[in-house]
Amino acid sequence: MTTEPRVLTFPALDSATAAALLRAELALDVDPDDLVRDLAAGTQHGYVIVETRAPEAFSSARIPGAINLPYRDMTPESVSRLDRELVYVCYCESINCNAATKGALKLAELGFKVKRLSGGLTAWQAAGYPVDRDTPALSLDSAPTPRCAC
Repeated sequence: MTTEPRVLTFPALDSATAAALLRAELALDVDPDDLVRDLAAGTQHGYVIVETRAPEAFSSARIPGAINLPYRDMTPESVSRLDRELVYVCYCESINCNAATKGALKLAELGFKVKRLSGGLTAWQAAGYPVDRDTPALSLDSAPTPRCAC
């Protein structure tokens, strides 16, 4: 009895199709390492970092230089002052949160160029990268931190 490998249940794509899809994926996503290197080098021109969660989440921890534009509040009016020549790099809490995808989708539907930060704020912090806060970081013994706040 021959058992086919589960990995190959769906055959691999041909190399040209795979390359096109992977190129598209890289065009959509930003790696935290690339972003932090831009911030450190001061080469952040051409894009804006956008926190797509609610203001209380933005206040508790955010990537330095990010603006807060909750995806739920995105309307043609609320984004009318944004520069359409820039790319908007959206992020949220983590891979378990889809506020970055929802925000990027809304912005794209409104005519903006977008990317998403892979892994969100959780991946950013897990890599040891700095965050800005309006409120002090809470310890495990204090009040609960804001949830995803999408």
